[in-house]
Amino acid sequence: MKLKILVVAGDGIGPEVTNEAVAILKEVAAIGGHEFTFSERRIGGVAIVKDGTPLPKETIEAALASDAVLLGAVGGNEFNSLPPDKRPEAGLLGIRTVLGGFANLRPSFAFKELTVNSPLRPEVIDGTDILFVRELLGGLYFGKPREWNREAGEAWNTMRYTKGEVVRVARIAFELARKRRKKVTSVDKANVLEVSQLWRATVTEVAKDFPDVELEHQYVDAMSMHLMFRPRTFDVVVTENLFGDILSDEGGVITGSLGMLPSATIGGKVNLFEPVHGSAPDIAGKGLANPLGAILSAALILRHSAGLEAEAAAVEKAVRKVLEQGFRTPDLARDNPQGFPVLSTTEMGAKVREMVKTLLVTA
Repeated sequence: MKLKILVVAGDGIGPEVTNEAVAILKEVAAIGGHEFTFSERRIGGVAIVKDGTPLPKETIEAALASDAVLLGAVGGNEFNSLPPDKRPEAGLLGIRTVLGGFANLRPSFAFKELTVNSPLRPEVIDGTDILFVRELLGGLYFGKPREWNREAGEAWNTMRYTKGEVVRVARIAFELARKRRKKVTSVDKANVLEVSQLWRATVTEVAKDFPDVELEHQYVDAMSMHLMFRPRTFDVVVTENLFGDILSDEGGVITGSLGMLPSATIGGKVNLFEPVHGSAPDIAGKGLANPLGAILSAALILRHSAGLEAEAAAVEKAVRKVLEQGFRTPDLARDNPQGFPVLSTTEMGAKVREMVKTLLVTA
């Protein structure tokens, strides 16, 4: 299997966690005899400083020439005074647009070993396995007109969707649900927003092509509560861009740390993979970052871009087994009453690699 992977590590803890994800991919390639090649480019704040733009032309060209893109994180407090289209986050929105991926897959799961890290009761979250499917190229983040009129002291954004945009992301959600527990929850605000009324009507229409999959609708405000009280009742959750951004981050409460959560953006020219967490500049370079979200994003590369399901499952199993052995990163052992071994970013990456090797070599 040959795969060209572009690594855009970005800012803050991005380089630290992507290093561990790349090391996992190299381990899998070496064991399986696969040919994975890696190249690196800049994005976000580091690109602003060195290239004068959050998304250099060279990064775009390299991304389009690759089979998959692995992103670390972007952002930094020193850029907050810049206009929105000049900030590091504009590079993230830009590369998503260029690659054309419209469906952002964000798993949210409860590891039994980490229930102590969640503020929710173990009996509420144990067994939770949700896949958020977030529409990524429409809604408030991309709709026009948009403007901040500083002189007038007002600003506006536009939430806009076409029926076709809703159809394509809804179909992905239903197709994924067919491989899971055959339930889709569509989230909107159809009691207030015309855009959500279009969303609900379109998802309902798409559901007719998937009679084996159950469909339910939830308002976003109610859904934010249900996620905390009955997360185990949800399977695949499909929603628009802003709602999906917020709800999937809320899912970090279930897992116990945003550092655990991976994501994949699919449906475009090249798939994009990244952990859900931000750049965390306050801990950058200190070895405190949790690399497991990035490592699990590497597993999604193996699944969605390389077609290596067994290897992807092995990486995911390796993460679970390392946690079962009691190893933690600082975000997973804040109080650490059990006295678990607390590992640095590189130490945790090494533990997972050792376990991946054990699982794949003995398979």
